[in-house]
Amino acid sequence: MTDRPLLRYRLITGPDDATFCERISALLEQGYRLHGSPAVTFNGVAVIAAQAVVWGEG
Repeated sequence: MTDRPLLRYRLITGPDDATFCERISALLEQGYRLHGSPAVTFNGVAVIAAQAVVWGEG
């Protein structure tokens, strides 16, 4: 982890695979919370997922 302050809002995107789930899981372990429902789309090759996460009091 860097010395930069944590962003209060992040939108994580990528192929809907185990790596995407691992990225979201790691952020949840750091203290981020899910914000809203995930979104998915198909780009003609793969399913692409997006999930917003927030840091701090809600």
